[in-house]
Amino acid sequence: MANFLTLAVAGSRKTQGIVEHCASLPHDRRALVLTYTQTNQAELRSRLARLAGDHPGILVMGWFTFLLRDFARPFLPFQFAGHRVRGFNFEGRPHTMATGPRRFLDSNDCVYSCELGRLAHELVQVSQGALLHRLECIYDEILLDEIQDLSSHDWEVIDILLRSALDIRMVGDIRQAVLSTNPRSQKNKRYAYASALMWFRERENRGELQIIENGTTWRCHPEIATFSDSIFDSSWSFPQTQSLNKTVTEHDGVFLIRSKHVAEYVARFRPRCLRDSANSGKAFDLNYVNFRLAKGMTCQRVLIVPTAGIKSFIQSGTRLDPVPASKFYVAVTRAEQSVAIMIDEPGCSQLPYWDPSMAAQQGVEPDVE
Repeated sequence: MANFLTLAVAGSRKTQGIVEHCASLPHDRRALVLTYTQTNQAELRSRLARLAGDHPGILVMGWFTFLLRDFARPFLPFQFAGHRVRGFNFEGRPHTMATGPRRFLDSNDCVYSCELGRLAHELVQVSQGALLHRLECIYDEILLDEIQDLSSHDWEVIDILLRSALDIRMVGDIRQAVLSTNPRSQKNKRYAYASALMWFRERENRGELQIIENGTTWRCHPEIATFSDSIFDSSWSFPQTQSLNKTVTEHDGVFLIRSKHVAEYVARFRPRCLRDSANSGKAFDLNYVNFRLAKGMTCQRVLIVPTAGIKSFIQSGTRLDPVPASKFYVAVTRAEQSVAIMIDEPGCSQLPYWDPSMAAQQGVEPDVE
């Protein structure tokens, strides 16, 4: 079997693993590297240019571009004679009663992004093997980064790839499932976001996929790694995170912070300030980044504005639902050395509070320019 999935924790150098694999390939090996976000595509291209720039057969592409270029454009006439793909409609949606080509294409024959996965899947069937044969002639292997971002009919396409002659390697972290290629679709809804773990385990049980788990983080301080493990309960069966971050600074670990101390904390430590949405943290004039947009970032320190669910989790141990848990996990694991969470009342939490007297005892001076 040549199909592998590496499930790795935040800070485990997942993307770097793909780059190093590509750099090790023979020069005549044809590899396609896929990922969802433009940010990750740019990062992959940059790293591959540095480490594997002399490999002519390595190509980086976005997931939607892959479905357009290798499925929809060459094979649309197999299903809708006389129509050609003339563009991509990312924001639009078809009429709820639309049928035929208008289910997938707008009036300018631009493919709706929300229907592209379904169209790709149907074109595999109507092409009677021609589409898959073409893929097998173009590529030797396909690598997918941030696999947890896929959804809906995308899983049908991955199923087809797993059963093809192509070698498939996938990398992701189910705990960071905060994005989705098609969040409104009901297709494969039970595998949405973190629940994609069930999809992977079903394929492993059928012998179609080998899952490798990597619980080592190079990014997060050991206290942050331990705290991040507590966000998902034991029923998920995630391995314990092991930290290789040996750095020691004047302020390491996970802390609570009261509102009255936030301004001084920000002045001293310059953390990246994270919140769930624009409706959070309005009491403080801080340069916020939303949890979802923080995915992929690495910061020395973060300050988190908690949602009501996160407060309840901290104060009483009430479990978060999968998507809020994933967003909180992303926020926490952006940090290398320290995480501070704004909460005035600790409830039953055993997390320590940071206050200015603590900094004074440590001899920390304000970080001013």
